[in-house]
Amino acid sequence: MPDSKNLNEHSVHYLNPMVDLSKIKRVVFDMDGTIYKGGTLFPFTKNVFETLEQIGVDYTFLTNNSSKSAKDYLKKILDLGLKATPDNISTSATATFFYLKQHYPDVKKVYVLGTASLREEFTDHGYEMIDEYNEKDEPELVVVAFDTTLTYDRLCKGTYWVGQGKPYIATHPDTVCPTDKATILVDCGAVQALIADVTKRRPEAVPGKPDAAMIGGIMDKYGLKPDEVMMVGDRIYTDMEMARRAKVPAVLVLTGEATLETLKESGLTPELVLDDISVLRDLLVAAKTKK
Repeated sequence: MPDSKNLNEHSVHYLNPMVDLSKIKRVVFDMDGTIYKGGTLFPFTKNVFETLEQIGVDYTFLTNNSSKSAKDYLKKILDLGLKATPDNISTSATATFFYLKQHYPDVKKVYVLGTASLREEFTDHGYEMIDEYNEKDEPELVVVAFDTTLTYDRLCKGTYWVGQGKPYIATHPDTVCPTDKATILVDCGAVQALIADVTKRRPEAVPGKPDAAMIGGIMDKYGLKPDEVMMVGDRIYTDMEMARRAKVPAVLVLTGEATLETLKESGLTPELVLDDISVLRDLLVAAKTKK
């Protein structure tokens, strides 16, 4: 990967000269590992979004983490001191609802291996949870998500229904969720691997990142072209791969999972590789000032 000679070489590791940053109208930000880690906001984050507002660049908060509902994420963003409305939030559950409406419009009763918050969001979207205490009550479809309240009984029950051949969707592929605590947060992808080991089945669809439709829906919503949107994240196999599939500029930041070494091993080349989102702020300000 070539070294960038733009700005500070210690903060800009690569910058594709073909990218016209002056065209960017909306920046789509991954959340955990990009604007905060765990429950801690990066010290530069608030100023980044204040500056974007000043230069007329809109933004969307995007996350694969389906352990919380979109309402919960909005509250978290606001509690962290950032500005947001429901329109600014998009999760892998959002993408999953869209997939289900397209491919399973008549399904109403589901088994959701997810948190109470996510199950409530499914209910808000018109779905019915099965009665887990009634063995005769069967789901029409199984959804596996990131369940931070996962119990052995519910894991067994969800695996059973997958093994019975029920249609099976997972919200996203991440195996580990970033955290600022001394632990490993086992994520949705790891649960999928366990279920596959038992049932020999993988989900028929995983609508979250890196599925291009997740960012494509944002472009459709705001009438934007691929060169007017930018995807920013810390993960290569979800954030950067989704940007590649959607053909939008990709910005990798090194505040989360990815390192320069793992990027080199991946074979992917994002349009920008930066230390953190404050560097992107400076690049966008420079580009917009020159317009």
